[in-house]
Amino acid sequence: MFRSIRHRNFRIFFLGQAVSVLGTWMQIVAVSWLAYRLTNSPFMLGCVGFASQVPSLFLAPVAGVVADRFDRRRLLITAQALSMLQAVVLTVLVLTGMVTIVHILFLSLFLGIINAFEMTIRQSFQIELLDDKKDLSNAIALNSMMFNGSRLAGPVVAGILIVSFGEGVCFLINACSYAAVLVALAFISTPPRQVHRPPDMDIGREFLEGVRYAMGFMPIRLLLVMVALFSVVGTALQTLLPVFVKEIFHGGPRMFGSLLTISGMGAVAGTIYLARRRTIDGFVEKIVLSLAVMGLAMAVFAVTQAYWVASVASFMIGLTMMVGISGGNIGLQTLVHDDKRGRVMSLYAVALMGTAPFGSLGAGAVAARFGADASLIVSSVLCFIGAVLFGRKLRRFHLKARPVYIEKGIVPEV
Repeated sequence: MFRSIRHRNFRIFFLGQAVSVLGTWMQIVAVSWLAYRLTNSPFMLGCVGFASQVPSLFLAPVAGVVADRFDRRRLLITAQALSMLQAVVLTVLVLTGMVTIVHILFLSLFLGIINAFEMTIRQSFQIELLDDKKDLSNAIALNSMMFNGSRLAGPVVAGILIVSFGEGVCFLINACSYAAVLVALAFISTPPRQVHRPPDMDIGREFLEGVRYAMGFMPIRLLLVMVALFSVVGTALQTLLPVFVKEIFHGGPRMFGSLLTISGMGAVAGTIYLARRRTIDGFVEKIVLSLAVMGLAMAVFAVTQAYWVASVASFMIGLTMMVGISGGNIGLQTLVHDDKRGRVMSLYAVALMGTAPFGSLGAGAVAARFGADASLIVSSVLCFIGAVLFGRKLRRFHLKARPVYIEKGIVPEV
């Protein structure tokens, strides 16, 4: 399950990211709670989520071209340094008592711009950290495990710190945590990457070339649409969770952190399942099944008033969402040609992050008009519809994808 750790570069980057992501989850919890505390508005929660995620819709395609053109390690160093700056500014505003919802919206937008580039570049960079490219799917699963493992500790610690010291301490810890990944990137050494393109090709033409390639190949197109659906419906619960905690379960920051942690436990279980798999056979069927189960779990969460039932549903939502999103990532990275990897992963970033703002905004708007439970029911219905539609395309998916897997040596010819 941990076979990718034997690669030196991946091991260094993995450890640095593990520290940084823990701080990131603390900030995610603190920002949501701070925004709701300042405004007491589900709609403003949706707006904060929208501001942090919408830049990916417009900038991730540009990031894909940048990732295919330039040194990805140096680009990541720049992105991490700017993220540290954002956390420092947020820390100062909160600790001095000057923070307003306008500050939160502006800084969320700024971080969203950075993340639009960082996510695409980081996803494209993973293959350069491996000496044996056959370990790529395992490396993706381990990174997802690390990211979601941080959801176990991050929200709990954040909840305790918010109660004891306020949100500002969470932002301060996150600012300091970026030092770990910056040090890791400084110690990584990768061979020069060969870039093959016509000398007169501009960014627009490169981007369109990547879009034509991705949209013209049915398996990649299907995976991108499935990831987008997981993102839209999954964002609804994350956006509205403070409302459920406060209004339905009558809890506070600790309960909020606990539910996020339980969801993180489910996500870790999903990534453990993916990391232990040695073959890609049947993975797309698991994604479709996960979408249906996620819809059922969301419906249960929406209608229950029992905290323990909501906890079980939250675990299942975390598990199925991670199988869907990480499974889609693995599928894309094993199918894509190396010279178009950055641009296809930029479309993955659009599907994952660029569509999420509309999930946040839509969930907040429906909740403000009809209630948070009605908003989750809508997301549940979308899951079931998607599972039926995608299930009907599985046979065609395999017919198109198998020749590529055979060509790359991922599956045997017989």
